[in-house]
Amino acid sequence: MKDHENAPLTDYIEYPPAEMLARSAQFYDDIKRRHSVRKFSERAVDKAIIENCIKAAGRAPSGANHQPWHFVAIESAHVKKQIREQAEALEQSFYQGRAGDEWLEALKPLGTDSNKPYLEHAPWLIAVFSQKKGGIHADEKNTNYYVHESVGLATGFLLNALHHSGLVTLTHTPKPMSFLSKVCNRDDNERPYMLIIAGYPADDATVPEHALVKKSLKDIATFI
Repeated sequence: MKDHENAPLTDYIEYPPAEMLARSAQFYDDIKRRHSVRKFSERAVDKAIIENCIKAAGRAPSGANHQPWHFVAIESAHVKKQIREQAEALEQSFYQGRAGDEWLEALKPLGTDSNKPYLEHAPWLIAVFSQKKGGIHADEKNTNYYVHESVGLATGFLLNALHHSGLVTLTHTPKPMSFLSKVCNRDDNERPYMLIIAGYPADDATVPEHALVKKSLKDIATFI
């Protein structure tokens, strides 16, 4: 490596191999319980929990460490209502044919339609934005690199943090998502990436059987 300013790695913790195996199995058992949920309780969730989860997302790796993301955590009933109205308007045209037959056929086992009541019922919506320009400091305007990959990693961290905290989530990507920029008052440097719904499940929450089918290890990994 070329010379660069660095700091010693002091916070790494090494575990005995048996404990490593147990921890990896425990994590898998926990993450198996993560499901996309479409019925949310209106029970409040402490803002501090959401703050901690977003801080965890901010620890994701990113191109040149520019951290090209911004999270807008939405608790306001007024704003959530705006988002639901505009998202459902887009979804109506989507389900009326804009998506195409193949896409709509793929969605049938999930039972989804243009109605998105969870956008108002859930206590929190988190709009994820990617940034074209930035840097390691918030006021910088340099080119960001590997933006899509970086924001995808941060979003994964966020979903895992929310699940680990005891909340359920749903990822929502209405097309186009440009209305989120206006509703969330974001500038032209940022592009809506994903909307995450977070909260407690409703008492009658369900999971589509279709969503419980996961590929086996041999189907998703090759060891050489």
